[in-house]
Amino acid sequence: MQANGTLYLVSTPIGNLEDITFRALRILSEVDLVAAEDTRRTRRLLTHYNIDTSVTSFFQGNEHAKLKGLVDKLGLGKSIALVSDAGTPTISDPGYLLVVGAIKAEIMIVSIPGVTACISAASVSGMPLHNFAFEGFLSPKSGKRRRRLARLRQDERTMIFYESPHRLIKFLVDVVEILGDRQVCIARELTKKFEEIFYGTANEAIEKFTAQQPRGEFTVVVAGGDP
Repeated sequence: MQANGTLYLVSTPIGNLEDITFRALRILSEVDLVAAEDTRRTRRLLTHYNIDTSVTSFFQGNEHAKLKGLVDKLGLGKSIALVSDAGTPTISDPGYLLVVGAIKAEIMIVSIPGVTACISAASVSGMPLHNFAFEGFLSPKSGKRRRRLARLRQDERTMIFYESPHRLIKFLVDVVEILGDRQVCIARELTKKFEEIFYGTANEAIEKFTAQQPRGEFTVVVAGGDP
């Protein structure tokens, strides 16, 4: 009887290509296939480390069409590494669907840990992290985003959000209007050449990023509410 393969969840760098583990490189070179959210970015990483493993796409838009084929390969004994476009797979990306499929098919799943933007930003925020909430990307729709923030108003935990540059100011305005002028830590382009970390209040952040057009990828850490 053919033994099932293994699904590896491999964390990859969020910017600096040196931020990858020896174990991750070994797994990426040994598996039969890499399922990538962004094949171009993943191929650049593999090429940098002289890894020639085949790559297939698995992203929001084709994940349902590709799911069965990948699970079938695992069932036939193939090993697959799942990678996101950057950081840890399944966090704010569609990779979790492949994990669900593998669980249902009784496929072994192995985490190959590494960097992730939310934890990297939180660690330098100066805010308490014994208990925190990761919210990821809120809705781009104003009403839905504001309703979610309203539900977080009484939450005492430090909160972590991802935001795009063209919505950053709108998000910060919503924070001030709904949560109040709280302390924030905004990490931009983490681990990259133009990495920047801002500390201050949400209003101060609005002033800064209104004067300086937001560019790059943002992780926003917001202080929790008062006890």
